[in-house]
Amino acid sequence: MTTTARPLSEPGRIADPDEGISPAELAMAGRNHSLLLEALRYDVTPAGLHYVLVHYDVPDVDGSGWTLAVGGQVTNDLVLDLERLRSYPAVSAPVTLECAGNGRAHLRPRPVSQPWLEGAVGTAVWTGARLSDVLADAGPTDKAVDVVLTGADHGIERGVEQDYARALPLAQARRSDVLLAYEMNGAPLPPQHGFPVRVIVPGWYGMTSVKWLTSITVTDKPDEGFQNAVAYRFKADLDDVGEPVTSIAPRALMVPPGFPDFGSRRRIVEAGPVALSGRAWSGNGPITSVDISTNGGRTWQDTVLEPSLGTHAWARWSTTWQAAPGNHELCVRATDATGASQPLEPPWNAQGMANNAVQRVPVHAR
Repeated sequence: MTTTARPLSEPGRIADPDEGISPAELAMAGRNHSLLLEALRYDVTPAGLHYVLVHYDVPDVDGSGWTLAVGGQVTNDLVLDLERLRSYPAVSAPVTLECAGNGRAHLRPRPVSQPWLEGAVGTAVWTGARLSDVLADAGPTDKAVDVVLTGADHGIERGVEQDYARALPLAQARRSDVLLAYEMNGAPLPPQHGFPVRVIVPGWYGMTSVKWLTSITVTDKPDEGFQNAVAYRFKADLDDVGEPVTSIAPRALMVPPGFPDFGSRRRIVEAGPVALSGRAWSGNGPITSVDISTNGGRTWQDTVLEPSLGTHAWARWSTTWQAAPGNHELCVRATDATGASQPLEPPWNAQGMANNAVQRVPVHAR
């Protein structure tokens, strides 16, 4: 495995075997926050409980002066303000967003970056204009290949100064469900979620749903920006070019049963029947089954799976567990329509992307 000599606080390397979480990583974890897993009980995640990842800073954007520039390989350059964007047909859809780094902190050795456990997820009802409608007005030329989405957040990452930007292949950008969203759960976007306008790319990990959108640039070749060509790639080691991270792998999570021990978060339940429930989702077709294990993954049983909230939104699962007195490890795993299922052990990669290993919940029944 190849590593690059970097300061201990800098993301983009592999932690030493005995290296703990650094103050810099704790600062990232303090700025960004997970969904509280008990909030899985809500069909739609309240805005304040939805996971948040801010790469650099929440920019100071005045909605009244905001404009969106659309250009590049198009026949008509556009400059849209919020009123003009709202004049397009409005679309609302529940969409589950998950960070591509969700689960990174469980990997060994640990890639140094935002130390997510498993709560970097949330489901909101997003409202906005179709990106495809805006592109239709701009008229991509025959040379068009990628659609680069750039936000107002500005910073340095691994020595590269940049505005945060991601690209979609033109065919993906023309999907009818990709939105330029200006509302979350029926209200204007909160600042941390991209006010006044962000992109929503259903089924893809959240890094492509660019917040604080300022420009859309159609290019005649694949985008080679940092976030496309270096970050958010599956790499065997840090020198590997890797493969791009795109659609969300299947995952299920459990509403923590009973009540917690403050320090360990181990759950305490009363012996006997215990109601268990949670949510499951995938970016590659609907969830077809969710299984539960009460013995650390040695044996599994089916749960009851309800219809999902939408094509790209999570589905609720539930079951009843007859808890015997003692210590248990509960696990839950999802399978989607492609046959993909969650692994028992984390799939390792150098940047800690898309770790969808099964959730493990220690429980004591008394």
